[in-house]
Amino acid sequence: MTGFFRDGDCRCGPEDVGLHAVCAVMTPEFLDHQRSVGNDLVTPRPEWNFPGLVPGDRWCVVAIRWFQAYRDGAAAPVVLAATSERALEVVPLALLIEHSVDVPSDLSALDDGPPTE
Repeated sequence: MTGFFRDGDCRCGPEDVGLHAVCAVMTPEFLDHQRSVGNDLVTPRPEWNFPGLVPGDRWCVVAIRWFQAYRDGAAAPVVLAATSERALEVVPLALLIEHSVDVPSDLSALDDGPPTE
């Protein structure tokens, strides 16, 4: 279960000094990048209740780590609906939207109101 509090939500409290705010969908590139900078997300760590991740997993990652991967060309896709607003303390909204997998590319359809039957 993802989230600093292991409750499935990327919410951040005062205990979360790392700011695990970005809900990212793991890719091989992101996992390899994180390992290369000393953040091994693949190896299980039972003492931290950490299962180890594989491509396709969703995980709340530290905002600065996601931003670092972005700068290095290895940003993971982002699930905006599950990303904490606090991610904006580190990552510009435009980048999160650019990498989102849950926002349509054409937002004008959202202005049409609810569907009619």
